[in-house]
Amino acid sequence: MRTPRTLPILFTAILALPVLAACGGNTSSRSDSDEVAVTATDTACKVAQTELKAGTIAFAVTNKGDKATEVYVYGEHDGAYDHVVSEVENIGPGTSRDMKVKLGGGTYEIACKPGQTGDGIRQKITVEGAKTHAETEEEAYDREVEVEAKEHQLEGLDTFTAKAGEKIEFKLENQGTTEHELEIFGPDGKEVGEVIPVKPGTTGEAVIALAKPGTYTYKCGIGDHAGKGMKGSFTVS
Repeated sequence: MRTPRTLPILFTAILALPVLAACGGNTSSRSDSDEVAVTATDTACKVAQTELKAGTIAFAVTNKGDKATEVYVYGEHDGAYDHVVSEVENIGPGTSRDMKVKLGGGTYEIACKPGQTGDGIRQKITVEGAKTHAETEEEAYDREVEVEAKEHQLEGLDTFTAKAGEKIEFKLENQGTTEHELEIFGPDGKEVGEVIPVKPGTTGEAVIALAKPGTYTYKCGIGDHAGKGMKGSFTVS
């Protein structure tokens, strides 16, 4: 009579249990297709997950406040979180927008800005993994342009021109009495970069790539500053 092969089968099943358990779902993991919810109100900025893995992250922003808002991802620069990595603007009350951004390892701040002004309500997040290539070395640029902000003028870009493909460091010096910023838009009307709001007596900067030839426009996007004259255009050939 042949002996039943129960023991080998049972032993194999026991060995498989840890493997099956490991595949059973790590709730802290995130695939690139997952969304991270950001709930913005007039008094709070709630990020559903504050510990993430490096890669492309899709932030699903919902505005539950009474004011239009905008949400920024800020990276660290010289000890301050003022380097704009990504942004989504004009999120009306009760509406939602998506913001996809590729983040390398490090710490960042998510800022919700009710009324689309100021430094925003901020939440720090930690991203685990390798830094991106751009983050491992200082961001290079071709030349620097200084812009002075006053009430209500932006001076320094009147005669400015550039060549397609140049990376320009725009330095905004606020000589006024209120916050000012510098938003730059490409020939297609889409924003290509900005110097975030700068407080009176301080300076902010941003490296912006002027990739395509054509007419670019710029303005201070705070309140009605553009309507009072803080706007203009320049040519990229």
